[in-house]
Amino acid sequence: MNGRKGRTTRSDDKVDFVNEARPQTTVLEALAHRLADDPDAPYLDFEGVEHTARSIDILSNRLAHALSELGVRKGDRVATLLENGPEQVVSFFAAVKLGAIQVPINTAYKGDFLRHQLTDSGSKVVVVQGDLAGRIAEAAGDATPELAHAIVVGPPDEVIDGVLAHDWEPLLAKSSETAVPDAGVRPSDLACFIYTAGTTGPSKGCMLPHNYVVALAEQIRRAWRRQPDDVVLTPLPLFHFNAISVAVVGTLLADGRASIARRFSVSRFWPEVKRTGATIVSMLGSLAILLADAEDHPDQVGHSLRLCGAAPMPPDIDRIWNERFGCKTFSAAYGLTEASLISTLPAGEVNKAGAAGKPNTVDFSVRLVDDDDEPVPIGEIGEIVCRPTGPNLMFAGYFRRPDETLSVLSNLWFHTGDLGRLDDDGFLYFVDRKKDYLRRRGENISSFEMERTFHSHPSILDVAVHSVLSEVGEDDVKITAVLQPGEQLTEAELCTWSVDKVPYFAVPRYIEFRDDLPRNPVGRVLKYQLRDEGVTETTWDREAEGFTFERR
Repeated sequence: MNGRKGRTTRSDDKVDFVNEARPQTTVLEALAHRLADDPDAPYLDFEGVEHTARSIDILSNRLAHALSELGVRKGDRVATLLENGPEQVVSFFAAVKLGAIQVPINTAYKGDFLRHQLTDSGSKVVVVQGDLAGRIAEAAGDATPELAHAIVVGPPDEVIDGVLAHDWEPLLAKSSETAVPDAGVRPSDLACFIYTAGTTGPSKGCMLPHNYVVALAEQIRRAWRRQPDDVVLTPLPLFHFNAISVAVVGTLLADGRASIARRFSVSRFWPEVKRTGATIVSMLGSLAILLADAEDHPDQVGHSLRLCGAAPMPPDIDRIWNERFGCKTFSAAYGLTEASLISTLPAGEVNKAGAAGKPNTVDFSVRLVDDDDEPVPIGEIGEIVCRPTGPNLMFAGYFRRPDETLSVLSNLWFHTGDLGRLDDDGFLYFVDRKKDYLRRRGENISSFEMERTFHSHPSILDVAVHSVLSEVGEDDVKITAVLQPGEQLTEAELCTWSVDKVPYFAVPRYIEFRDDLPRNPVGRVLKYQLRDEGVTETTWDREAEGFTFERR
């Protein structure tokens, strides 16, 4: 559906590659393809509750008609506050059938964080899980003037005032299952907003066109060599772009099926693999690490998995999945909600340790540049920038934020804010977030690599590596760490341990132990807050303590 064709033309002194137009498409065309090809085969499994493409189509028709009666029109936003379940998928298809835009909100959000996304998106309707209704009750009101209706799935934990509330089941029961009138949805029309995590300020709504949603699903399908008989298992939440692309849209393209867990569980992982016959698992690298560190489970024996798609995947964890579980891994990819996949592994190639594959030159032009947007030489570190090779292959900007959109599209390149490097063979390596990168005494230090090292200490539960402004310019390195429950460790002991693990110039000057790290509602560490706090009363300073070590 999304293949690219090309041809070469030869003159006397050069060879040109001519790209023919990439066929653009929509989420609705992907659904129509599945309905025409295999409407009644298993499509999505929600912990034993199965749906076919036809059943999802009928339910989404019912909801779309109901939303239309509530005043939802093309371009309107329909928010959801739902854990993984069929209602999330039905809401997605119902919205796009009307030409409306789904706004899936992280279920960790509440209070001002939830209110911000409802207000910023200008959502007219929110579909909310019953036991989360109280959060909507708290957030809705004068601060969300465009929000008019709430559709509640299951018994509400609190009455929602300030908007008109409707019960999911009776609303759908009295609605029509007939096809929704054609809204004239085009590949460039928006399918959903995915909000950034907001680690440096208010979260921003990434506007994602239909064609981009389908294109990413197709990229991943090709990278995984996903076949119709594959079963994809994912515990990733459907308010993330990855799960939408892989499980919901990717399964339409592959003519296969997917099993979507309500949430991740180490103890239930292998039983779910056995129950579903999963051949591919799609998850985060952090979840793959938890499984690699867990005790053996009886259902591991004779399991059906052939591939674990998870990133980032440290080399030692990759080895565990290969040798202990007999399962190949795919972590050779790099991308953001705004643009994916910027890099991946071409079919038939073997990835290098620590690499994120190679730049995806089919869909993007990719460069590594300095602060003046000049390309850096091979092997040197630069910011990863890209631009699409065709229309609607990445985000369409941040909703209602033209200045911030323009700021990341400087010089007609999308600036990821991430640092990387390319090797002589064309492999791309993620180095660090640009704002988290440190420079000490003329040496560059990756907080990403440092954190990976300190995480390996058996007494460390969590850690953030960040800069503290040095009195002699540039940065000093600070480690802010959380110890494992019951563990005892001194700052001097941790510093001594690090001498043999990191370059001499990266040995931290400052160490501080805390009960927890400052985080946003989705759990990401707020490094800017740690940087602003700098040296506190409880910070250990190796120079003040007279701690010395031998450079080697």
